[in-house]
Amino acid sequence: MAGAAVGRTALEGLRVPDALSARVPAEQRGAGRDDVRLLVSRGTEVSHHAFRDLAGQLRAGDVLVVNTSRTLPAAVEGRLGGERLVVHSSTRGDDGRWAVELRTPGTGAGAGVGAGRRKGATSARAGGPAGAVVRLPGGGHLVLEEPLDPAGTRLWWARVAGGDVAGLLARYGRPIRYGYTERDQPLSAYQTVFALPSPDGSGSAEMPSAGRPFTARLVAELVSRGVQFAPIRLDTGVASAEAHEPPYPERFEVPATTARLVNAAVAGGGRIVAVGTTAVRALESAAGPGGGVRAAAGWTDLVVTPGRGVRVVDGLLTGLHEPAASHLLMLEAIAGRPALERAYTEAVRHLYLWHEFGDVHLVLPDETAHSPGCASNFR
Repeated sequence: MAGAAVGRTALEGLRVPDALSARVPAEQRGAGRDDVRLLVSRGTEVSHHAFRDLAGQLRAGDVLVVNTSRTLPAAVEGRLGGERLVVHSSTRGDDGRWAVELRTPGTGAGAGVGAGRRKGATSARAGGPAGAVVRLPGGGHLVLEEPLDPAGTRLWWARVAGGDVAGLLARYGRPIRYGYTERDQPLSAYQTVFALPSPDGSGSAEMPSAGRPFTARLVAELVSRGVQFAPIRLDTGVASAEAHEPPYPERFEVPATTARLVNAAVAGGGRIVAVGTTAVRALESAAGPGGGVRAAAGWTDLVVTPGRGVRVVDGLLTGLHEPAASHLLMLEAIAGRPALERAYTEAVRHLYLWHEFGDVHLVLPDETAHSPGCASNFR
């Protein structure tokens, strides 16, 4: 499941103070979900806005591609021998097994925003040898079968006995949370306005958080101004990868209706703006060499880097990522390194908030120049 390490990002030396971690959802800090700030990059030009003013940054004919995957209550308590641990159910495989992450319980401060581990609040722990049994609530248990991370200590393919995972999570699970957050939140705090249930009970281990600030009112305003929405689905796995560790393969779907809408918008001069790195990964996985999008479904192990570039996406709406996160290679592929460095320097200087409950970064094409790495170079 885990591939070779990816290269270093443009922001390895950036220091992001721990105080810039968003510790509670925006609606508990202010007036609502859309009460977050919006950093807008057009090349190296940076401007500052409120997220609820997003419509003023877009134009009729633009397409926002959104992830409809719902967030699962993916964390449950478990025991390995006499030791307590937390099991994160990450990804459901085609053979019925689940990729699971084993963590030592605790809600300490965890790694800072700028640390190598993207969100580590609890420490990883070894799962024991293949065949080890982890007892779960309600009398179920899972058997560790095959290690997935390079060290063979954190991620495993495991088979659940004595109950189904969807039922187990529904009854005993809670959302995965990390130590920079202040307290547990209800599952509803981790669902976006775009989230839809899946017939087989699958979903995302962690929220596709770029869509979180949207409200029904803002969606209606955007539609009234001629901005279109196109759904994709990508079920995210756990996001606590080590520094330079690539994203894991994830299940995705780009419907035929979305492919047609995106292709028509491109032909008509509209911009394709992905809401979240998950939307980029799904769209680019369904893109042909010439840039057209086709209907596609299955698993993707695509890692978007500056060397690979982007073929479909013009812009990206995303949260602020840790300086060593592989997501930043994707941002560099879309925006270019100078634009990315300028935006993140400004984000720290202006005290933007990081992580899933934090502020948002909108990357749009610099339409006055065609700098290397910009999406417009791939049209």
